[in-house]
Amino acid sequence: MSNTKVLLVTPPFTQLNTPYPGTCYIKGYLNTLGVESYQMDLGIEVILRLFSQKKLIELFDVEPTESVSDNSQRIYQLREDYIATVDTVIRFLQHKNPTLAYSIVERDLLPEASRFEQLDDLEWAFGNLGVQDKARHLATLYLEDLADYIKEVADPFFGFSRYAERLGMSASSFDSMQEALDGPMTFTDHILIQVLEEVIKVQQPTMVCLSVPFPGNLYGAFRCGQYLKTQYPEIKVLMGGGYPNTELRSLSDPRVFKYIDFITLDDGERPVKNLIEFLEGKREKALLKRTFCLEENKVVYINGSKEGDIPFTQTGTPDYANLPIDKYLSVLEVANPMHRLWSDGRWNKLTMAHGCYWKKCSFCDISLDYIKNYEPVSASILCDRMQEQMAQTGESGFHFVDEAAPPALMKELALEILRRKLVVTWWTNIRFESRFTPDLCRLLRASGCIAVSGGLEVASDRLLEKMKKGVTVEQVAQVSQNFTESGIMVHAYLMYGFPTQTDQETIDSLEMVRQLFMHGVIQSGFWHQFAMTAHAPAGLEPAFFGVERVGPVHQGFANNDLQHVDTLGADHVQYSEGLKKSLFNYMHGLCFDYPLQEWFDFHVPVTSVAPHYIESALTTNPGTYISDSSRAVWLAAVPALSFYEKRKKGKVNLRARLSLELKSHSIDVTAEEKEGKWLHDFLQRMSLRSQEKVTFSVLKQAYEQDFGQPIERLIHGQAWQELKNTALLIV
Repeated sequence: MSNTKVLLVTPPFTQLNTPYPGTCYIKGYLNTLGVESYQMDLGIEVILRLFSQKKLIELFDVEPTESVSDNSQRIYQLREDYIATVDTVIRFLQHKNPTLAYSIVERDLLPEASRFEQLDDLEWAFGNLGVQDKARHLATLYLEDLADYIKEVADPFFGFSRYAERLGMSASSFDSMQEALDGPMTFTDHILIQVLEEVIKVQQPTMVCLSVPFPGNLYGAFRCGQYLKTQYPEIKVLMGGGYPNTELRSLSDPRVFKYIDFITLDDGERPVKNLIEFLEGKREKALLKRTFCLEENKVVYINGSKEGDIPFTQTGTPDYANLPIDKYLSVLEVANPMHRLWSDGRWNKLTMAHGCYWKKCSFCDISLDYIKNYEPVSASILCDRMQEQMAQTGESGFHFVDEAAPPALMKELALEILRRKLVVTWWTNIRFESRFTPDLCRLLRASGCIAVSGGLEVASDRLLEKMKKGVTVEQVAQVSQNFTESGIMVHAYLMYGFPTQTDQETIDSLEMVRQLFMHGVIQSGFWHQFAMTAHAPAGLEPAFFGVERVGPVHQGFANNDLQHVDTLGADHVQYSEGLKKSLFNYMHGLCFDYPLQEWFDFHVPVTSVAPHYIESALTTNPGTYISDSSRAVWLAAVPALSFYEKRKKGKVNLRARLSLELKSHSIDVTAEEKEGKWLHDFLQRMSLRSQEKVTFSVLKQAYEQDFGQPIERLIHGQAWQELKNTALLIV
């Protein structure tokens, strides 16, 4: 039995509405080892302390200087209103005081500063919001006003999801971080350390693991490390997570280890296990795995472990114990539907597969383990983990955080969810694979899938090929149509500024996006400017992609974001505002008839994309591809079979009636007597209740043997078509 006690910490800040899952994954694995652990989300704990009556009294106790903005002066003058309402607003955003919505929407309860000025411009974007949604949006603006005040008056680093993010972004040198750590603690820092100290005293850990997924968590992590090494030098401090995995692979600055004892890379399970064994005297230091530490004032990287990583099937179920699930805030911003999904509601986080099954995209860090090492898990194990998390958290919403969820596994997961009759809601990231046929999308929707997000990127076939995306714009349109018509929302990641992208291609990409939104096959999107990274093919071989790398010079700390010169491409930065403004309107069904020039204050080329390009792609959608190995699935209850007589020209024919009871209505499907009996038998065999897996090959062989007719006679017949339109799928 291990005598190590681990404290797992997510430093401020990630999301307000749901825990970031990094510590949950490690805690789930430590459970399998019998290692005692406790986890905390410092971000939500600090937010709840900061946005409280007690702390606002303390914040407003110091009068701001005359140099602050008029907006901050206004907030200060309204301080008594903020102090009086803050606790009530927080409870409302925790879904604990829903009747407050009626008072909030009257606009005479909450004080309002500059964030509310956007309401006049954005009111139309909401459509006819319900009272609860509108109230949550107003409450979100209220918090953002307070955040603006805190940032200007008390803590220049403050941000809800990005705490001192600029210190962690493109930080090739540790100098800026060191300067911040040497400076006085901010208003927020004092709260952070107070919360951490309380937990340390109660839990008394021997090891603290800091999970740092983003640049905005880095400063908070180092503040934690600074406090721990000063006050509790006997506690070993470990850092891991997405930021070290991508940014710190070339680490050489020894100053980092004044605050951190060990930094691990990539999957954390095996490195953490090996470190625990080392600290308990059960393993030599030379046999650690993917671990940085300090020896004789020099940074060393140790990777002598002979063991491989823990198989994904053996890492355990992510464990949400200790996290205050009912205290997270359901805020409502008006960015786009997918961003709303991200920030609204509480989502359990799971992963269908480790890594990416495609792992070819030239802008992606495909050289790193978290992408290149693909390892799926079975649908049965996934559903087991879903049920464990639902029992623990009381939440039935799931965000599968895969780089790109595999279509085959999504199908099996959907079937298993339906077979177990789980009532869940879920969404994930995908590639716009042609395998997402209309029938597969209908299956996913039936299992609870409500949204997918995927990379359309530059919406240019030349550049998509150069990116090695493996899709075309036509294919994206058709797959998006399949998802949309099944009732699944589609969010497109959009990119501009890819190496050698011309002005013409940028405008043509915008035209493709305009048409996709105009035809309603994509409902949400977001433009990102291309960023060259050190571990992506574009960063590893910039000359091959037609650009020149110009920096930054690595100075011992972070090494990921690269600067480059694109002499063949457009002036990408100047397109940013116009692309985002046009997209905002398209997402709300507006301005499709505007010429593209309208969005830019400089001359742009006329698009070369045919005006009906996307419409043509949609009309040629190939539909559901059927192979012999395709599975036939009946989603509804097996219909009741009865018979009736039909008279025609003096003849009496016995016909079959299949009476279908669907969730919202009932229908009757009729067929010839023999065919009706045959269909009824096969609907039982295809039912999710049946243990039999009926392939199209089995269906075809049986029909042609029993009727002496080709299968096309059945699938083109009226009865089959009516069944297909209700609950019969070929996937």
